[in-house]
Order: sequence, then structure tokens, then C-alpha cells
Amino acid sequence: MFKVFIDGSAGTTGLKIFDRLKERRDINLITLSEQLRKDVNARKDAINSADVVFLCLPDSAAIESVSLVENKNVKIIDTSTAHRTNPIWQYGFAELDGNREKIATSNKIANPGCHASGFIALVNPLINAGVIEKDINLTCFSITGYSGGGKKMIVEYESDSIPALYQAPRQYGLTQSHKHLPEMQKYCKLKDLPIFCPIVSNYDCGMEVTVPLFKKDVKCNLDQIKQIYQDLYKTDVVKYVDANDENGFLSANSMKGKDSMEISVFGNEDRILLVSRFDNLGKGASGAAIQNMNILLGVDEKTGLVL
Repeated sequence: MFKVFIDGSAGTTGLKIFDRLKERRDINLITLSEQLRKDVNARKDAINSADVVFLCLPDSAAIESVSLVENKNVKIIDTSTAHRTNPIWQYGFAELDGNREKIATSNKIANPGCHASGFIALVNPLINAGVIEKDINLTCFSITGYSGGGKKMIVEYESDSIPALYQAPRQYGLTQSHKHLPEMQKYCKLKDLPIFCPIVSNYDCGMEVTVPLFKKDVKCNLDQIKQIYQDLYKTDVVKYVDANDENGFLSANSMKGKDSMEISVFGNEDRILLVSRFDNLGKGASGAAIQNMNILLGVDEKTGLVL
């Protein structure tokens, strides 16, 4: 029986992880009362008595929690932005080349950001294959459901008096300083940050990330790009899907409720569209965190995932 503590179990990601783990017979959840969940000493005791600790906290609070670790055997999975580009921490996207083995032997895992997961899954393999250069100038647009904005945004969108402007897609990150950009650049080995256009829309869960390419920037053809993805993504968690069945449309909530990700390639030989679709709370958050925990504990990484 593995002992697990969720520090920040009242947030959206923490609640999702808790709901998933409470049904597992191999997990003993360490919980704190409402009165103690913010008590430093109580949290410190819980952290150091666990096999795995999930940090579902704002960045500053996650950093504080890490400072409370005294038991060298405790394994931390941080779902915040705080440690995603820290070289001491292992980036928790298992499908990247060699990452699964590194996660299994690490005790500090930085869970990827949702938008970043979709972007990196598309760009990293092409950089590694040498079909696009590291100095390429990329653009990415990504549409997400409102659940990714946390409790406050969920309440705003689900209220009876939803503002009229919320009923259409809303672009944000307009200063080009979105918190996912550093990890997008680092784990794709890009010289420059991409232009990133995130959009939140009036539905709860699901994400669709698109990276367009011009032929002049690619050293292979459309079919060869597809083959790169097919050769790399062979599991049920991340897989290549050759075509959509939505009558020429791509819905951003097609993967709602799932922990898997679908990779597709569209367009033509002149203008190419790379697309990833997944649930922003699944492979984009709690699903990826559970997958990383499974790898750390040496159990089947698909245990408890909805695929």
C-alpha cells in the first residue's frame, strides 16, 4: 500500500487527483482536516510520511512545500509552474524520448502545463528528427475549456448571469508572456520563444493545440512527418490519429473525460497543420500527474487512467 498526500487538495487539479485515487486499493491517502490543511507543521508531517506527494498549489506555496521535505525517500510531483524549467527537476511528459526512464528514477517531477503538453508533443519530435531547425520561428494557437482557469473561472462561466462576452471564445496571454512559454521553448530546444495565442471558450473541458508550418521550413514531406509521430507515439496514452471523423471539423472537446492525447497532421505540402487534442484536466493536468505517479511507483502507468 503506497501512502500519498495531496498538498492543495481543494483546488481543481487537487480535487481531480483525489477523486481518482480514493478508489484505488493500492493507495492510502493521507488527508488533513479543514482546520489543518494550511497548518505548516501538519503539512510537513504529512509530506514526510508519504511515498508520493502531489503539490497542487500556487508557485510560491509549492516552493514552500518543497522546503519542508526532510525524508529523502519522498517523491514529489509538482503540478504548478514553479519547477518546470528547473534542471534539478525531471519534466513529467513521459512520451518524450528517454523521459519515462528518467521519471522512474527521479524524486522530483514537474508536471507539464496543459498548453505546453500539446505544443511539445508536436514540436519536440520534429526538432529531434532534424526536419525543422531549432532557430525556426513558430506560431501556436490553443483553445481550451474554462475548467483550466480554476475555481474562479469555473464559477464565472457556470453562473446564471454569465456575461455576454464570455459566450464567445476569448483570447488571452496578449502580452506574449504566458507562463507556459519557458517550458515550451526549453523542451523543444528552440532558440526563440514561439508566438503563442491561447483562447478560452464557453465549454468545460478539452484542448486543441495547433502549430502551423510552411513547407520552406520543413525538410521532409507531409507523409514523413506523419511517420515520425507514428514511430514515436505507440501507446494508448499518446497516439497518432490519421484522420478526423467530424465532417471536416475538429472539435476541441473531443477528448473530454479522457487521459489520452491524439496527434494529427493536416494541410497540404505547402502549408501544414500539426494538431494535438486532449483534455486540459486529463493529459493536461491530473491524468498526467497520475501517470507520473504510476511510473514512480513501478506499477502499470495506465492504472487509473481513462483511455
